[in-house]
Amino acid sequence: MPSRLWRGLRVKKVCFFNSSKFWGGGEKWHFDIAHRLGGDHIAVQVATFPGSELGDRARGEGLPVAEFPVGKFSFLNPLLLWRLVRYFRREAITTVILNLPSDLKAAGVGAWLAGVPQVVYRRGSAIPIKPSLLNRFLFRRVVTDVIANSEETKRTVLARKPDLFPADRIRVIYNGIDLEAFDRESVQQIYQRREGEIVLGHAGRLSYEKNQAFLLEMVRLLKDAGVKCRLLIAGKGPLEADLRARCHALGLDREVVFLGFQSEIRSFMAAIDIFLLCSLWEGFGYVLVEAMAASTPVVAFAASSTPEVVQDQVSGLLVPAGDREAFFAALQELIRAPEQRAELGRNGRRRVEQVFDVCRTVAEVKSLLNGESAETF
Repeated sequence: MPSRLWRGLRVKKVCFFNSSKFWGGGEKWHFDIAHRLGGDHIAVQVATFPGSELGDRARGEGLPVAEFPVGKFSFLNPLLLWRLVRYFRREAITTVILNLPSDLKAAGVGAWLAGVPQVVYRRGSAIPIKPSLLNRFLFRRVVTDVIANSEETKRTVLARKPDLFPADRIRVIYNGIDLEAFDRESVQQIYQRREGEIVLGHAGRLSYEKNQAFLLEMVRLLKDAGVKCRLLIAGKGPLEADLRARCHALGLDREVVFLGFQSEIRSFMAAIDIFLLCSLWEGFGYVLVEAMAASTPVVAFAASSTPEVVQDQVSGLLVPAGDREAFFAALQELIRAPEQRAELGRNGRRRVEQVFDVCRTVAEVKSLLNGESAETF
């Protein structure tokens, strides 16, 4: 087993490998855990795509960073595979935590060839894994452990081939939020509300699976019902032009505000009364945790992992996926009931403190690295 003496002690050397060029939920998870995991005989480093934001942030925390230009077909590049093997051997890595399928194929195989004893694949999407010949090899020979970010994600790992990987080697570890840092964020005014209006909010990538067009329909129904409201949409993505065009076609230019990417999510949550999520699927609704951390009530589809995050009638209202009438009714219910909104918000904050604090996430990752049972938690 590769190992190295560090300050006179045998140390686990953990490499967080994530070659995404962009910043997203998976990259946030790797950063949040990587810069908190060190100590207790654990040394951490990060491997990223050249020039990525994850790499820049990791360096800012003083973490060693290596760069590899991994792409979709990099597993077919023998020179890159050899570089990866040399890297893992030179650094005496004992655990690799991977995030992307492309990283699993390239860096996972490189780690396996280098003799790294623990290869962990973190699965963040509730999409079934194809039982291809390559995937069967990877999950039977290369991967030693899987981290799923929800029970729903765990279910979909084996949905198409139940014997692809041992179910008892799939550990559900929920994403966590740094509540202390969240609470320290200053709240800036990002929107000046009009008197008597209700402000709805949504944050996420403007893409097919997030289903923002459904929210535009809800605003149109509210407007037709005489409800004075605004919908603030935070995020960028490939469907932005289409959504703006649809908004105009529905006559909602004044009711819908596209804010673009918002780095200060607490300020966004402070500007709204109700947070909305109508995704077709979610691996883990991180933004739901952020809404609940801000004591903001939620209306969402009871799809994928959302019921694991939001407790129906406790911290929000959940409706069957795609049910326009039920979603509209839930919206109307909360719009009319400010006391109920406040209660749901308080309950949501309490749930985040109990279940979704990043300190708990780090402790569960350490437990996995140490070979401890999930029942510890």
